[in-house]
Amino acid sequence: MICFYHELLVLPILRKWDTGIHLDCFNSCIEIFLDGTKLVGEGCIRHFALSTDDVDEIVERVRNAGYKVSVDPKNVDMKTEPVFPIRVTFIEGPLHESIELFCEKA
Repeated sequence: MICFYHELLVLPILRKWDTGIHLDCFNSCIEIFLDGTKLVGEGCIRHFALSTDDVDEIVERVRNAGYKVSVDPKNVDMKTEPVFPIRVTFIEGPLHESIELFCEKA
C-alpha cells in the first residue's frame, strides 16, 4: 500500500512509526495504517481527488504496476463558475478505493 501512494502517486513520506505512516498530501496528509487486517467499514472514504501536474504520467506508472485504471485520462470542462477545464482520470487504489487524479488545463 505504501508503494502505491508513495512511489506511484509520488506523495512524500512525512513520518513513519511502527504501525503507520503519514504521507504529504500538499498542505494536508493521508494517514495509512499498515496492519491491513481490518475490514473496510461503513463511513470510510470511497473516493477522493488529488491534484497533480501530469495525470498521464501517473496513470502510466499505476497501470504498469498492475493497478486498475477505471476511467482513462480525458479532458473535461467542469461546469463550475467559472468553468474549470481539467485533465482527469480515475484509478483504483490497493484497498479498491476510487482515486480521482486531475490537473488544470491551460
